[in-house]
Amino acid sequence: MSAPDHIARHGDTTPEPGQLDLSRPSGKRTTKSGCASVFMVVATLLAVIPLVWLLFAAIRRGIGSLFHVSWWTHSMDPSFELAKQGAIHAIVGTLEIGLITSIISVPIALLTAIFLVEYARGTKIAKVISFAVDVLTGVPSIVAALFIFAVVVTTLGGTQSAWASSLALMILMVPTVLRSTEEMLKLVPDSLREASFALGVSKWKTIIKVVLPTSMTGILTGIVLGLARVMGETAPLIVLLQFNTELTVNPSTPNFATLPTVITNAYTQGGVDTPVVWGAAITLIIIVMGLNLIARGISRRYMRRMGK
Repeated sequence: MSAPDHIARHGDTTPEPGQLDLSRPSGKRTTKSGCASVFMVVATLLAVIPLVWLLFAAIRRGIGSLFHVSWWTHSMDPSFELAKQGAIHAIVGTLEIGLITSIISVPIALLTAIFLVEYARGTKIAKVISFAVDVLTGVPSIVAALFIFAVVVTTLGGTQSAWASSLALMILMVPTVLRSTEEMLKLVPDSLREASFALGVSKWKTIIKVVLPTSMTGILTGIVLGLARVMGETAPLIVLLQFNTELTVNPSTPNFATLPTVITNAYTQGGVDTPVVWGAAITLIIIVMGLNLIARGISRRYMRRMGK
């Protein structure tokens, strides 16, 4: 009589020697697995519920402003009627400061990450730089703003401007982009580098042609995450800019408007229930979400092209 027939006839679920145990597990391991699953579900809900609540509150209170054409075409110039007040000056200012910050931060972060992973891995200088990056990661935004104010405005005799604000935001963006880029470069298998070296390709060409394309999706994601963080910062803008109600594109002027400063100014004057507060908030959310979708689209198209 075969082992399966014996088990079926006598109801014995004990596996024979060398036979896989396909019965449902029980005991302490099952209990621990169930508790871990419950904790994971609870943690997920704790993360998702506040996010959904925040989006619902912002949309419910601020969506009305977005349906007015004047919101996207007019500024908050006092010469305009109240019904025609808009946020185009703040939208343009936010995008401009984000662009300037990215132009400064991304090359610094990418080159530093490449140096740490490809040239100085395991050396003392890499440990020192990594420690410095860890320290910068935890620096509050107000400290970065005060540092730039002390250096640019007080010491060098400069003025408050979008350039100075971008320098403060750069201090906050570089660690985020650098860390994500460093981790993505480490995930590239060494076999790809060795195969490139075996074909006689130089190190810098290997980095450009093999390492960076392989990790491009993660790098773009890190850049978007870093940009999303700095676009919502308020402290550097309050310290290094003066609020403006008109459209200005000159980054050297101290009078410059952004969505965070519009929110702060409107809240100070009218409270949290002011439509401008929630209109600017949902506009900022849309901009960040749009940047995320653009980055995902670019990365997917790039990966499809690489697959061909």
